Amino acid sequence: MTHLVTCDLETFYSKDFSLTKSTTEEYVRSPQFETIGISLKLDDNPAIWVPQPRVDKVLRKTDWSDKLVICQNTAFDGAILNWRYDVNPLLWIDIMGMSRALFPHERSHSLKSQAERMGVGVKGNEVAKAIGMRYKDFSELDLAVYGNYCCNDSDLTKLLFDKYMAMGFPKIELRLLDLTLRMFIDPVLVLDEPMLRKHLSEVQDRKQALMESVRDTMLATADPDYVHAIFSDGMAGIKKLLMSNDKFAALLSSYGVVPPTKISPTTGKVAFAFAKTDEGLKALQESTDERVQTIVAARLGNKSTLEETRTQRFIEMAQRGKFPVPLRYYGAHSGRWSGQDSVNLQNLPSRGENAGRIKKSMLAPPGYVVIDCDSAQIEARTLAWLAGQADLVQAFENKEDVYTIMASQIYGIPQVQVTQGAGSQRQVGKTVVLGAGYGVGHAKLKLFLKTMAGVDVTEDEAKRIINTYRNTYSRIPALWRSAEDALSALASNNGKQVDATGIIHAVPGKGLSLPNGLFIQYPDLRKVFDENGKAKWLYTSKGVTTNIYGGKVVENFTQAVARCVVAEQMLRISKKYKVVLTVHDAVACIAKIEEAAEAKAYVEECMSWRPKWAQGLPLACESGIGASYGDC
Repeated sequence: MTHLVTCDLETFYSKDFSLTKSTTEEYVRSPQFETIGISLKLDDNPAIWVPQPRVDKVLRKTDWSDKLVICQNTAFDGAILNWRYDVNPLLWIDIMGMSRALFPHERSHSLKSQAERMGVGVKGNEVAKAIGMRYKDFSELDLAVYGNYCCNDSDLTKLLFDKYMAMGFPKIELRLLDLTLRMFIDPVLVLDEPMLRKHLSEVQDRKQALMESVRDTMLATADPDYVHAIFSDGMAGIKKLLMSNDKFAALLSSYGVVPPTKISPTTGKVAFAFAKTDEGLKALQESTDERVQTIVAARLGNKSTLEETRTQRFIEMAQRGKFPVPLRYYGAHSGRWSGQDSVNLQNLPSRGENAGRIKKSMLAPPGYVVIDCDSAQIEARTLAWLAGQADLVQAFENKEDVYTIMASQIYGIPQVQVTQGAGSQRQVGKTVVLGAGYGVGHAKLKLFLKTMAGVDVTEDEAKRIINTYRNTYSRIPALWRSAEDALSALASNNGKQVDATGIIHAVPGKGLSLPNGLFIQYPDLRKVFDENGKAKWLYTSKGVTTNIYGGKVVENFTQAVARCVVAEQMLRISKKYKVVLTVHDAVACIAKIEEAAEAKAYVEECMSWRPKWAQGLPLACESGIGASYGDC
């Protein structure tokens, strides 16, 4: 018989040593770490307070093999329980993760916010009075008060768990929560510190070279007075130029480039598109003007020190022990995982000079290999299936080259005549299949073709290509329109089947149903009209007004369904091999060297397996084996 144990740990913290000053991994592994006490609640019994002197004995004598451990922030409490006290329960449950899945658009998932939202009680504030206090600094009375505060937290946590389960939180998602938490709490990957140090040195040298390149380029080409005004204080002036959007825009303009812009999702106003993920800035990296290439590269190298700081953080983690993989369960609207603990593994570079070095530093433990398996084209496959685009689904199922098929339609030629390789007709077909499925217009497609396929087309040609895609696969635009109708249904408190498979339904008061039992939600959904009488749909996420439309809705639920498929496949893999990481639509696990071939075959079998609710979905996968994650 299994039992629920709700836990909450109180630990030493100060102005200089806290989770606001360090990552969870750094905090828990620090020599400064100290447990003050823990509250433990067995099933629905009253919570008990265990002060520091008894914690080790109580935890180590407990049989955890039949216990489901519930914490508010289980990555934190679970890391302490496992790393410090060898606690390894049957299942880890995280209330904060459950809250993110059920209330993805709320600003906060703190225990205080959740307790208020669900009406289960009031969180105390005694922790604020304990700042800077070691266990020895507490009086007997202080410790008793702190213990009551800690027990109240466990009571609130258990009440929230009960509420969330009563709301229908899916059991399969509890298993995914546990699997995600174990990647962090029970780490096995080893970091290669010498490789990371070499990479850090190269990153720093490359960054300095880019800065000097900007200086030299401007001294040789720009107006002398402008150069003097910007660079009068040396390299610091260059940094100011690169960090300032206005000055960077002026520099681009001085080279005859119109600075790219976008509509800010926060303010709704026009803003410079200078983020490294903005398509406009990406396009400038391939400008025919080498001066523009140089300053954009320097902007990216200086504006974001992500690679440098991340490498330094990995080096520090390597010195402290095995690599706890920090993934945030339900970190995105679609339910996909995101990075946390200042380590975002979802955006590790894999292309370009020295790319993949951090991946290669993530080693399998001695005697093991890493197997990484990617679900190929799963979004495009899922979209075709949800839309009921039978010919495209069958082409995927038959392992036909859908990119060549699309190119054949675009250029009106037989498939055997479609050109291959970089900048080819097939590349255009690939970009269209992967990029046009969510209602993009011709302008954005034109940019996609330039940045992703290396093909520059006119606006008229981009329009023709878009129309060809939509006419060839007409069920996909029909799905966009159905999704737009679903917004009307939700706003008027009506139900509606959205997709061809019958998986996605508009459910009044909840949102769009998903196969895992959760929902895509659009809080405060409303239709508004601009000054020209044009209608658009808005909803509120984390206090921010967000625009939504049929194509975007389809993107949301297509990604969510693809995530559900990969999640179930990942659970199947975990029955036999330890899953260590998931990035986008790929799953990585470890296996003994002597089992490598058998394990690879098993993982591929799992990643090709269809859930019961997705029997018609065409799936395919690609896998690799390596001594490190980057070698797969």
